[in-house]
Amino acid sequence: MINYIWFIMIFCGVIFGIFTGKGEILSKGIVLAAGDTVELVIGIMGLMCMWCGVMKIAEKSGLMDKIASLLRPILKLLFKDASKDPKALGAIVMNLTANMMGLSNAATPFGIKAMEEMDRLNVDKERASNDMVLFLVLNAACIQFIPSTVISIRAAAGSTNPGMIIVPAIIATGCAAIVGVTVCKIFQRYF
Repeated sequence: MINYIWFIMIFCGVIFGIFTGKGEILSKGIVLAAGDTVELVIGIMGLMCMWCGVMKIAEKSGLMDKIASLLRPILKLLFKDASKDPKALGAIVMNLTANMMGLSNAATPFGIKAMEEMDRLNVDKERASNDMVLFLVLNAACIQFIPSTVISIRAAAGSTNPGMIIVPAIIATGCAAIVGVTVCKIFQRYF
């Protein structure tokens, strides 16, 4: 459906540009936008490689393990069934730790593994367990201490201070995580 909406918007824009006599301006705009997009993507790729390297260093140095050990007691309180299974809890911890460091690419395999482990523990295979729903909410609204993707985009777009987003990101993602967990826990009582 979204493809149709985009097609209609682009088609109407091109037709409007041609009928108003601004076809040349439209074609120049398309070419410039395409060039700017390529430039932005190349800039983001370089910065993402740098952040992935920094995170790999954090992982090899044991920083990720220290963060994970801090998270374990909190997650044992939040997850009923998964907290009793070391494999499930380990995958949850690694996913959330990678997300907190802004490495959603690295977090994805751990997230898939965590869902597989929680599905193994799930009694009713037709429905997601409360732990699975809570994990999904925490995965989507995870507190980010280093929002590396946003920093990379801001740097590639020419921001004078791309790291200025760190404190607002911590506040916003912290609020989102608290609200998400609270709503999940309330709904768990009724559903």
